[in-house]
Amino acid sequence: MMAFLLGLIIGSFFNVVIYRLPRRLSLANPPSTCPQCRTRLRPVELIPVLSYLILQGRCSHCRSPIPWRYPLVELLTGMAFFLLWKGRPGAFIHEALFVSLLIMLAFIDLEHMVMPNSLTLGGMAGGILLTFFGWGVGPASSLAGAGLGLGLIAVIIWASRGGMGLGDAKLLGLIGAFLGPWGAVGALFWGSLAGGLAGVILLAGGRMKRQDPLPFGPFLALGAVVMLAAGPDLVRWFLG
Repeated sequence: MMAFLLGLIIGSFFNVVIYRLPRRLSLANPPSTCPQCRTRLRPVELIPVLSYLILQGRCSHCRSPIPWRYPLVELLTGMAFFLLWKGRPGAFIHEALFVSLLIMLAFIDLEHMVMPNSLTLGGMAGGILLTFFGWGVGPASSLAGAGLGLGLIAVIIWASRGGMGLGDAKLLGLIGAFLGPWGAVGALFWGSLAGGLAGVILLAGGRMKRQDPLPFGPFLALGAVVMLAAGPDLVRWFLG
């Protein structure tokens, strides 16, 4: 339960990062305010999830709708921390950092179609660095995974003449740094499968046109979560 509550609180900060970082705003100043009326929020309005429910999804000052992303990010982070805590602090720090980066990058890409270098490249470096403390897949595997992740997307970008972005390459490099080469391969496979299925559904439902871009970051993040949960044996089994 403590891990869940910690996740809710940290998830609230992730919402600040998701909103401010792509807009190049300070993460510290000003304190939390309503994006519409700029009124500073009171402590009672900053309770994760609960404040959203009490306020019925609207600002108490100007009554502007509060995006659904806020409680969703808090709940996702809370549930992730709860599931990741298995009584091993080192493994928890490593996996919680990884999932936290995936959550922030997925929602930023979904909203802005960009993934900041401070999170992708910084996360990649962090994933490699943590292996020297004995956490994760080991330094050699982490470096190989980061290189393979960057290379796989670079090849796809070259072959498709820009069908994907450099942000996707950096994200897959980050995933490889945390999960190793098989993790990068598996994340790309399951992410592509999920992204293709989502594209078909959106096209069939008239929610998207063929020329409309579909952010791939959330699907790569989903593929990474699958690999984190199931391990590399999943992709080895599927590929025979």
